[in-house]
Amino acid sequence: MSALAKAEISVNSAEPRQYLTFSLAGEMFAVGTLCVKEIIEYGQLTTVPMMPESIRGVINLRGAVVPVIDLGARFGGKQTEITKRTCIVILEAGEDQQVIGVMVDAVSEVLEIPPSEIEPPPSFGAKIRTDFIQGMGKVDGKFVIILDVGKALSVDEIALLASAANAAGSAG
Repeated sequence: MSALAKAEISVNSAEPRQYLTFSLAGEMFAVGTLCVKEIIEYGQLTTVPMMPESIRGVINLRGAVVPVIDLGARFGGKQTEITKRTCIVILEAGEDQQVIGVMVDAVSEVLEIPPSEIEPPPSFGAKIRTDFIQGMGKVDGKFVIILDVGKALSVDEIALLASAANAAGSAG
């Protein structure tokens, strides 16, 4: 079955979908549990020179080099402060299922959100780009920002950022 057909089935399904929720800069975000591989505690990060502020470094995950993205910086804010609750959520993003780690302030819980409780992304007002938002889930009278992992963690776009940062570094 094609990826497009699978996507249409999951979007049109009336079944509640499960989401991993986490906090970031005081906001509550969610990602579909199907793209979450694991959650690890923050640590053992190797910084990579001349990377954009949003790429904090890489980790060794059972022999694989996994880039770690600071979602706070990626969304245009400041770098995430590291606390005891800071975690790295390992996700599979994009069509090629690239494994990427994202830094979050704290992981909250796994929630089921029925499609009827998900609104389209707002056209304005969010602190992040609207194309990064898949929808706004209503949970207990509050909104949870459901991220479009493929767009928010676009490997191509991050590679462009990295090459722009490298070009700026070598030009200065």
